[in-house]
Amino acid sequence: MNFLDAAIDAYVSGNSSSEPMLLRELTRETYLKVLQPRMLSGHLQGRVLSMLTQLIKPKNILEIGTYTGYSAICMAEGLAAGGHIHTIDINEELQPIAEKYLNLSGNKGRITMHIGNAMEIIPSFNIPFDLVFIDADKSNYLNYYNLVFDQLPIGAVIIADNVLWSGKVINQAEIENDSDTAALVTFNTYVTGDKRVENVLFPVRDGLMVIRKTAN
Repeated sequence: MNFLDAAIDAYVSGNSSSEPMLLRELTRETYLKVLQPRMLSGHLQGRVLSMLTQLIKPKNILEIGTYTGYSAICMAEGLAAGGHIHTIDINEELQPIAEKYLNLSGNKGRITMHIGNAMEIIPSFNIPFDLVFIDADKSNYLNYYNLVFDQLPIGAVIIADNVLWSGKVINQAEIENDSDTAALVTFNTYVTGDKRVENVLFPVRDGLMVIRKTAN
């Protein structure tokens, strides 16, 4: 589902900073070799993630859902000096492509890729993450949010992708019959009602929920 008219979408992309060549190459290889290549963040969302990260200047980033590494490379553009990204994906088949481009991006040593179940890996970290990007299985969004929340310092930011889910979140039939849609509606409602945060849902691509922790 396109949330913007195709011509407007092209205009928006054309009037945003260009996509680095390496990320174009990563996009091409993802579309050639990987199932469901639309899961890639892509040009516009990638530039949004880069911009937000450069504004936040996080020391430590946690990414839940590496896919082929596009979003991690974008967020690395805003890492503070000496900063580090821990990125988790359950699909080990994606690891060769992701690690290839993470290394080509010049971020070797600044990005660590973990393969496995994020619900099991996250508790092993003892790191005050300044930024968390959630872009994994939709059924666990709220679980990820609750799992990381107490580890985050005041002022930390959580960004959740796909929270509009191709517009299904406002379709009652989809909510009743699709577990992912129902989980995302539950997540969006919970975050909006959480008095410990401020949040804005941006209609960028498939929806980005940007959340700032204001209290414990």
